Amino acid sequence: MSAHPRHLSARRSAAVRRRHVRRRVVAIIAVIGLAGVAAELIVPAVHDAVQEITLPLRHEDIIRQQAADKHVDPSLIAAVIYTESHFRDQTSHAGAKGLMQITPDTARYIAHLSGGSAFELDDLATPQVNISYGTYYLRYLLKRYDGNELLALAAYNGGEGNVDRWLESAGSPRTLHPADIPFPETRTYVGRVEKAKRDYRKAYASELGLSGV
Repeated sequence: MSAHPRHLSARRSAAVRRRHVRRRVVAIIAVIGLAGVAAELIVPAVHDAVQEITLPLRHEDIIRQQAADKHVDPSLIAAVIYTESHFRDQTSHAGAKGLMQITPDTARYIAHLSGGSAFELDDLATPQVNISYGTYYLRYLLKRYDGNELLALAAYNGGEGNVDRWLESAGSPRTLHPADIPFPETRTYVGRVEKAKRDYRKAYASELGLSGV
């Protein structure tokens, strides 16, 4: 017996609905797949863009070279540059110049210590010279204070003479706690550099030559 026309129509309608459902499911799966691919491409790019703004890194080749040459932690150099200038070449109201914000007097002192007889102040606008001088000064301060990073950073910001007086006031020739630093700016500076150093070690280990450290 042949099927009733109404039954045939119902079966055809059901088949059409199933095909429509399958198409919608396939379309949804395709959209989800594309969204997944897009997320894989977009999320890292967004992360890199945000990191570039919040924790920039420039001249890593110079930083690595100077760190190796002068035996200074490259993440410390990067952290000082970040804290001093956010990797922007600029001159402060006090006349400090370049990426590591070196004053003319400090630059002349570094030139004297390092034998840089051909030094000119305009050279501080050059990243290679600025980072070289800044790293030399960091190395000098670290040696002067027996490797005590807190003292070296405090002296970089507040001056050696002030740090020596603070040590004398604290009753210790080589130990100073952050709370013993009477200059709020220097206290804040030391904390910011130390935090930035940890951040650079975590975010840019490969770029700074610290992979495996």
